[in-house]
Amino acid sequence: MHSFLKHLCSRYLVERRSPMALPALLTRLLPLRRLFVLGIGFFTLCFLMTSLGGQFSARRLGDSPFTIRTEVMGGPESRGVLRKMSDLLELMVKRMDALARLENISELHRAGGDLHFPADRMPPGAGLMERIQAIAQNVSDIAVKVDQILRHSLLLHSKVSEGRRDQCEAPSDPKFPDCSGKVEWMRARWTSDPCYAFFGVDGTECSFLIYLSEVEWFCPPLPWRNQTAAQRAPKPLPKVQAVFRSNLSHLLDLMGSGKESLIFMKKRTKRLTAQWALAAQRLAQKLGATQRDQKQILVHIGFLTEESGDVFSPRVLKGGPLGEMVQWADILAALYVLGHGLRVTVSLKELQSNLGVPPGRGSCPLTMPLPFDLIYTDYHGLQQMKQHMGLSFKKYRCRIRVIDTFGTEPAYNHEEYATLHGYRTNWGYWNLNPKQFMTMFPHTPDNSFMGFVSEELNETEKQLIKGGKASNMAVVYGKEASIWKGKEKFLGILNKYMEIHGTVYYESQRPPEVPAFVKNHGLLPQPEFQQLLRKAKLFIGFGFPYEGPAPLEAIANGCIFLQSRFSPPHSSLNHEFFRGKPTSREVFSQHPYAENFIGKPHVWTVDYNNSEEFEAAIKAIMRTQVDPYLPYEYTCEGMLERIHAYIQHQDFCVAPGPALPGAHTPQSPFVLAPNATHLEWAQNASLAPAAWPPAHSLRAWLATPGRACTDTCLDHGLICEPSFFPFLNSQDAFLKLQVPCDSTESEMNHLYPAFAQPGQECYLQKEPLLFSCAGSNTKYRRLCPCRDFRKGQVALCQGCL
Repeated sequence: MHSFLKHLCSRYLVERRSPMALPALLTRLLPLRRLFVLGIGFFTLCFLMTSLGGQFSARRLGDSPFTIRTEVMGGPESRGVLRKMSDLLELMVKRMDALARLENISELHRAGGDLHFPADRMPPGAGLMERIQAIAQNVSDIAVKVDQILRHSLLLHSKVSEGRRDQCEAPSDPKFPDCSGKVEWMRARWTSDPCYAFFGVDGTECSFLIYLSEVEWFCPPLPWRNQTAAQRAPKPLPKVQAVFRSNLSHLLDLMGSGKESLIFMKKRTKRLTAQWALAAQRLAQKLGATQRDQKQILVHIGFLTEESGDVFSPRVLKGGPLGEMVQWADILAALYVLGHGLRVTVSLKELQSNLGVPPGRGSCPLTMPLPFDLIYTDYHGLQQMKQHMGLSFKKYRCRIRVIDTFGTEPAYNHEEYATLHGYRTNWGYWNLNPKQFMTMFPHTPDNSFMGFVSEELNETEKQLIKGGKASNMAVVYGKEASIWKGKEKFLGILNKYMEIHGTVYYESQRPPEVPAFVKNHGLLPQPEFQQLLRKAKLFIGFGFPYEGPAPLEAIANGCIFLQSRFSPPHSSLNHEFFRGKPTSREVFSQHPYAENFIGKPHVWTVDYNNSEEFEAAIKAIMRTQVDPYLPYEYTCEGMLERIHAYIQHQDFCVAPGPALPGAHTPQSPFVLAPNATHLEWAQNASLAPAAWPPAHSLRAWLATPGRACTDTCLDHGLICEPSFFPFLNSQDAFLKLQVPCDSTESEMNHLYPAFAQPGQECYLQKEPLLFSCAGSNTKYRRLCPCRDFRKGQVALCQGCL
């Protein structure tokens, strides 16, 4: 019976548009007198639910959560449906009255001559009519009340809309010059990204202006909007002091798992735990009672995400480059040991979740204020953040630190300048402060030197290494077979004096590029590779890879590093590896840091094209004794000290300091040095507020023609300091150096401030982002700011800690 009623109800739902559908259906129910009342009630319920349900389903799921669609619920269509409901119920009453009469007549005929009705039984039509009439009256009353409510709602909405219509036009406010243009753009393109609908944009002028004033900041707030919520900024969390950590087990959990790269990084961190703990103890003693605020830091390793290809993880076990993973592991350890709050992401989904990225294609700002004081990422992560943060990227980019292996010079970083002057590459043009780029080695002072660590030996270990060295054992720098190709001549000379070992990866067959006289160990785990270095006398490089961590590890384990000198130097102009990199740096050897900052007896740089010079170097190295050596800046303590100073003092979100050319300065802070060769900060001059490094460490020289500021400062045993350029960017600095300026001009040029000959012309820098220690031209004598540095810590001046 239930299925039969269900079938009839379905037929009614299909045929309900026909005015005769209900009477015909009721006629079929005459044989079911006992279920007559139940059937009528059931069909009435079907009717009410489908009619009212249709009204509520008319409201689309995609409607804005900030607006009510009264044109659906309160329009003429809704009232018309209610009238139809009432009319249909009246028709039901009339039809049921006729059916009841028919029912009474049939009962009388079936009773024959017996006209006696039982006292407990009335004709069924009578009770049915009462129930139907009661339902009809209730629905009619409901329809009248709903109609009254909807009429009132429409009237109110009409008045409000009429009152706001003039206020939902783009205002002409000089403080918001882009407002009208942004409204025009929203009219045409608001459906281009679902994130606009997420924030309440529904195609109306009001929704455009609400979005552009409350989510973005191109339009003034609308006066009729409740501004209390928007003005109530979240209270800043109470400052917590950072405390040094020595247990790194929680950090290993934060780093995650599932990738070979992460497994390698975690093993390295675990192996160095004791050294990090000891370094933290030493630095804590050095800093004493210095207060350190705990920072909330997001570390997003973009090159490990699937979206960037994650090219490194599959190569970890096949001899691929590990330098980037070594550096990232040490950065994570340093930040954690310093006591800061840390979040690590290696997927785009994790990044979006941590930043509060709205759903869509990345056109809209973040849904919440950025919860991180600092973000460490790489170029891949930088691109991902720009794609998904909308305008928030521009707002928060001053908090980003980019781990950049080879560095980014200012000429490549400034988008307009790079485009106009041929410095545009796939990696530059971000318009960041150049100090926000952090390098593996101190390539150029324009960037911040981040570095990494090498394992530090105690005195007992150093003595054991010296006693266990083999005087005739060499290890070749290069885990990929391609590095050995074409090196037979060098290897043949070396084989006359030393036993040669290699660590070249292979799966089943020995690589043909590796000569038979070389003892190849295959790819070794890091601890076993360290043991091999501790036995060897020589670690030899064949020109590639450039500037990796392995030579420092070899020198720290008592090896002498032999490398080739490049003539001409390698650069983006003549070598494929550097082509497209955002730097014009010339590399004169495989590892410039080892050559310039360590040198002999630990590092030998020779011309491999000269067989006699190469063989003489091998003979001399065999007679040379060295102790294990590791520069302080590559120890755990040195890296902790450096990153601590950066976090405490580097703030790229503050307004620019010294004025650009043309501004009046009441008194020059410089004096000419007694020997009249350079400028110094005057003792009676006040220090620049918030200047870091401290301005009193400034020394300024005029470079010779064609000489870069980096080299000019090194010539005087100092480091070029780009943050001091604004102090020198004035005609007064040239006058103090007794440089005759027949004319002075301000232009955008990464070589300025500079003095040009002939012509006696002085040029000042017009764009602060283009101040650069790198670069030279024979036409200019560059005005160069220099500073001192801590012994073994080139990144920090003596008063910088």
